[in-house]
Parts: sequence; C-alpha cells; structure tokens
Amino acid sequence: MKLLRTALVAALLPLSALAQETPAPAGAFAPVAAADVVWSDLMYVRRPVVVFADSPNDPNFIRQMELIARDPGQLAERDVILITDTDPAARTEVRQKLRPRGFSLVLLDKDLRPVIRKPLPWEVREITHAIDKFPLRRQEIQQGAGRGAGG
Repeated sequence: MKLLRTALVAALLPLSALAQETPAPAGAFAPVAAADVVWSDLMYVRRPVVVFADSPNDPNFIRQMELIARDPGQLAERDVILITDTDPAARTEVRQKLRPRGFSLVLLDKDLRPVIRKPLPWEVREITHAIDKFPLRRQEIQQGAGRGAGG
C-alpha cells in the first residue's frame, strides 16, 4: 500500500508544479463596456455589478476600479460580470434601465433586478458580503453545499 501511495504522489508531483507555473489567463475578469452588453443574455447566467460615472476621470470611478482590481477572484466565484459605463451621452441599454446619476455602484441579482445602489465606492469584501445575502445566491450556496461544491 505504501508503494502505491508513493508512486501516486511521485506521478502527481510534476503536475502540481505545472499548475503553479501556469498564469491565469489575461483578462479572466475584465470589465465589460455597457455598450458591449446584451442585457437579455445575462438573465440567470451572470450577476451584473455595474459601475457608472459621468467620466472615466471621476475619482470615485477610478477608486472603485482600483478596489475591484485588488481581488477580482472573489467576484468571479460569484458569477459576477463587471459592467462599466462612463459615457452618459451614449444612452446604453444598461444606463436606460438603471438610470444612474453621477457615480453609482449597482449590484444586481441573476434575475437582473437591482438589489443595492451605492453612491460611493465599495471594497470587494463589502460587495461579496452583500451578494452572498441575495436570494438567488443563498439558493446557490444551499444547492452547492449539498453537492460538495461549497458555494
């Protein structure tokens, strides 16, 4: 039995080193411009987090993007799609549906209903804690826990 275990560890050891050396794909969690989003394609597939501003130079917008860039993995685990809209004149579908004023962070559930609107930037930790309280997310966690996925 010890020989089998040793052989198995020896066979898998090079694979673990390879996995550590493989970088995450570039743009694995990149923001998507609101103009490129087809709203109906997101229904029950992705959880939109939308960052609005009247200009890409808005200090709150810049700060929010910096905060998200620190830990995008937590958002990716929750099926988040990060949508940005910094051009009010473009009148994108996302902007028309959510009607923000100035800087706004809007968290939506997978049914595309806005759950939380914030006028100031939020840390990823705050965003993920809020998402984990959404009804559909709680359902995902409960179903995932039964399958061993953990949510």
